[in-house]
Amino acid sequence: MKEIKAFIRPSKVVPIVEQLKANGFENITLSEAEGTGKFQDENAFVSRKFSITDSKIAKLELVTEDKNIDKIIEIISEYGRTLNSGDGLIYVACVEKAYRVKTGKENGYK
Repeated sequence: MKEIKAFIRPSKVVPIVEQLKANGFENITLSEAEGTGKFQDENAFVSRKFSITDSKIAKLELVTEDKNIDKIIEIISEYGRTLNSGDGLIYVACVEKAYRVKTGKENGYK
């Protein structure tokens, strides 16, 4: 089982999530975030909340079976791409186990 974290442009969240859901990947967590960069994006700014950040970013997270990784990365890349600096990053990490809070039992991922 793998966890995917993608840091993407906020304007790309809707098309990415629509495509993920259309392909059967419905359990997605989204968060607003701020990140540091090289001030290359014309929309970059110095945050009022954090003095070291310069751009808003969206964080998309999901856990999936290993066999789905390539498809999910393909969707995020295709629908998140603008071909400009700051399009984002995708991380893939191993997840040893997952448990449901409601039952305390291990989730059914293989």
